[in-house]
Amino acid sequence: MQQHIQSLPQDNPERVFKLHGDKLVGSRDTSKHLRVVLSGDTNIEQFAVIFLDAKNRIITSQVMFKGSLTSIVISSREIAKRALELDAAAIIVGHNHPSNSTEPSQDDINATTRIAITCRAIDVMLHDHIIIAGKNGYYSFSDTGIL
Repeated sequence: MQQHIQSLPQDNPERVFKLHGDKLVGSRDTSKHLRVVLSGDTNIEQFAVIFLDAKNRIITSQVMFKGSLTSIVISSREIAKRALELDAAAIIVGHNHPSNSTEPSQDDINATTRIAITCRAIDVMLHDHIIIAGKNGYYSFSDTGIL
């Protein structure tokens, strides 16, 4: 099940939720955006992808995978397929942890590695993987040097 979130650009850079054509500035800004994208069922893990153009402007943001309370199955192939369909130059991925822990699991690290390898093969840059947890918590793979 895929949930698409897209709209026309508006002139308000202070908005939490960024729209089509906007840019995300840093992991904190991205985490706020992802918190809105992933705001559906917070009792299960959800995985979203933000697709970006060559100037790092948002093409669209969508929830691509849904799991259970403690796990989720992610297909790097489906992410790559969608990136190519949208002619995306880069992506940012993110998911929530219903447990409210921001620490990545070994499965999170492995999935990030698989996605990065797949993206590299199709010339799409993976900018970050952000884990959303609790009211304001987040973990950035890019900020911590994993990506």
